[in-house]
Amino acid sequence: MQTVVIVDDSKIELTLYGHVLKSLDEVQDIPFDSSASALRWCEQNDSDLILLDYSMPAPDGLEFIEHFYNVTGKSDIPVVMITSEQDRYVRHRALELGADGFLTKPVDTSELRARVKNMLRVRRQSHLLADRAAHLAEEVRRATAVLLDSEWETIFRLTRAAEHRDQGVGDHIVRIGLFAARVGRALGLSREEQELLRLAAPMHDIGKIGIPDEILLKKGALAPDEREIMQAHTIAGYDILRDSRSPLLQKGAEIALSHHERFDGTGYPFGLKGEGVSLFGRITALCDVFDALLSRRTYKQPWTLSRVTAYIADQEGRHFDPRVVAAFKEALPDILAIRAQSIERQIALARETPDAE
Repeated sequence: MQTVVIVDDSKIELTLYGHVLKSLDEVQDIPFDSSASALRWCEQNDSDLILLDYSMPAPDGLEFIEHFYNVTGKSDIPVVMITSEQDRYVRHRALELGADGFLTKPVDTSELRARVKNMLRVRRQSHLLADRAAHLAEEVRRATAVLLDSEWETIFRLTRAAEHRDQGVGDHIVRIGLFAARVGRALGLSREEQELLRLAAPMHDIGKIGIPDEILLKKGALAPDEREIMQAHTIAGYDILRDSRSPLLQKGAEIALSHHERFDGTGYPFGLKGEGVSLFGRITALCDVFDALLSRRTYKQPWTLSRVTAYIADQEGRHFDPRVVAAFKEALPDILAIRAQSIERQIALARETPDAE
């Protein structure tokens, strides 16, 4: 059933127009002899067409259209204005405001019937196209989700190879993407950017796959030459990922290269400073340190949460970008909730593609 709102202060005209519309199939007319009442109804309800007499007590037809389109935002609903043939200024102004057509007083009933029938047919086609577009968008979203899940599976299995050499790292790489996405959300990143972070951040340490066991698993401090080899995992990770045509792997390469840079310029491999460090790298750096300090490693015991948060606060503006630290603090309740989940649940969260908002 399609709905046509009729606005005219003449009850005789309302009756005439309503009688014509009743001859059309699946059409319901809603008459108003007050333009103010009609406008209030239209603000709260949707219709398929508005037949509007220009000569009305305030608001007149032009004021009605201006308010209806500019305030309610319902620019997709067509309005046909009823005027006298001499009202050329009114017609020009109505077109400027968005009117879709005119009927001339006295209204010819055959023309009224044909005009309404044609405009409602266009309206139905518009709805069908919108539904089709929404269906296609959903199909694209589903296909993209399948591709992303497949890509995530490949990345996850590749990066988790480190788990067989460094106990706990496998869990760590699952969490980093989830943490980074939450921080990205607190920073106001777009939904697409948050998703890219979630999927790319776990690749930050992929270059460690080439680090010798005697260095990677060493208990205690590294010698200067060993530290140099360890630090080279940033460039190795970049080299592994950089030549891919996948935007996701390209972003992973960027993160792998930059996640050990520091905000004050004392990091590696290039000593980049401030916003010269990729934003995704700055976000991943903080999430990486947070989770690593809370975790047991071959060379250290886990830190307490209070000690970790105190360290992050101390390193604000030095190791970490103050803006990222503020976003991290905002996201911390979500991050701690994720960390409290079982690893199976963390993996399930990490591979989910959230529905569009």
